[in-house]
Amino acid sequence: MQNKPIIYLDNAATSWPKPPSVIEAMERSMRESAANPGRGSHAMAVKASRVLFEARKKLARLFRVNNPNDIAFALNTTHALNLAIQGLLKPGDHVITTSLEHNSVRRPLEALKRKLGIEVTYVQTDAKGLLNVKDVEASIKSNTKLIAVSHSSNLLGTITPVSDIGEIARRRKVKLLVDAAQSAGVLPIDVEAMGIDLLAFPGHKGLLGPQGTGGLYIHPELELEPLMHGGTGSKSEAPEQPLVRPDRYEAGTQNTVGMAGLSEGISYILKETPEVIHAKEQQLTYELMEGLQRIPGVTLLGPEVGVERTAIVSFLLEGVDPSEMAFLLDQQFGIAVRAGFHCTPLGHETAGSFETGAVRASPGYFTEKSEIVSMIAAVKEISDTLKNNK
Repeated sequence: MQNKPIIYLDNAATSWPKPPSVIEAMERSMRESAANPGRGSHAMAVKASRVLFEARKKLARLFRVNNPNDIAFALNTTHALNLAIQGLLKPGDHVITTSLEHNSVRRPLEALKRKLGIEVTYVQTDAKGLLNVKDVEASIKSNTKLIAVSHSSNLLGTITPVSDIGEIARRRKVKLLVDAAQSAGVLPIDVEAMGIDLLAFPGHKGLLGPQGTGGLYIHPELELEPLMHGGTGSKSEAPEQPLVRPDRYEAGTQNTVGMAGLSEGISYILKETPEVIHAKEQQLTYELMEGLQRIPGVTLLGPEVGVERTAIVSFLLEGVDPSEMAFLLDQQFGIAVRAGFHCTPLGHETAGSFETGAVRASPGYFTEKSEIVSMIAAVKEISDTLKNNK
């Protein structure tokens, strides 16, 4: 395997490879703008601040945000979700979420349930992850403060009807938090048109940036309690965290080098467009699904071929532990996939795979059709070998 080029099908965890411009921008930032942004008036500090501002402007353009300062940078989606959930909810609040959510939504909610006594309702989807929005509206109560949903399941690839939920949320005066871990950069997102009050997103997945980057869009009329307090470079004489955005939510030195790379990743996406990226990824996904379902003993999770989804294909092979399958794909064929529970036990309970977990293959925009063919052939060979050894 060491002499084989890797076939990378783990883009749902972190996208790879990155555009060359992302790597070049990070190196250039380290060489030319490595000072503290917002902490000095000398030329290099100003240049570092400009790196962050440019990344913020591009994110605002991508998500149709009117004011770039309504986007707070974070380490990742988990960090952003915690800022949104812990910064908004108070004792007695009720939250509606779904049976597909990642632990990055579930665990903060359950923690606040224990600490503050908030109420949480998990709306059940069907086994393929399809959500009936009427069930969401039927769950709204007088103390409902927030609806929190993933835009796309990281296990099933199912796309949540966010715009429909956003319409309900606005009409019923409830805030909407969207986990865009699997959709940012891949699916078109318009926070105003879709009724999104809070949008948590990673930099290292569909936005093609490095790990350690991400952020949270916060509606201009919404104020959150900061998750962290500390230095901001502004209002330093005051003992309290400043009210000005984005400083209020960005205590401490920011990841300037990472944001330089993220900025270039977003530029690449804006040029290609999420629509084009999604169309290619979806076609690769359908081809992978069609090939896998021809293999006896393979069970696919999520929507059927032809139903719109993100580029996530989770599956089981009868008689083979998912971890063993991932190990064999890696060691014998140089194919990188993810096996286990994907930090979404709720999703596995919904799909009926909680006892075993699953293998997840996730193509990306740079995946070649030949790599999909190789993946199908590898699973077929593993299946045939195991049958012959019985």
